[in-house]
Amino acid sequence: MTEDNVVYVGNKPAMNYVLAVSTQFTRNAKEVVIKARGRAISRAVDVAEIVRNRFIPEAKVKDIKIGTEEVTTEDGKTVRLSSIEIVLEK
Repeated sequence: MTEDNVVYVGNKPAMNYVLAVSTQFTRNAKEVVIKARGRAISRAVDVAEIVRNRFIPEAKVKDIKIGTEEVTTEDGKTVRLSSIEIVLEK
């Protein structure tokens, strides 16, 4: 899988990411990975569900990985953030 098929979910509205995932599938991607950390995790789950239920019904959840990443903040502190990867396949 190439890095092109990864959608990083952040603070934008969920529909922005839904459009990005849908675009990947229309470009004949076999699978798309939705990645998020921290508070964006719930938005990533929303994106996956909107894609599956409204836009690409044949898309299935292939895999979900959860974990913790250590991130260094701007003031030099190290914090642990939860992370999720949702793999959708068509």
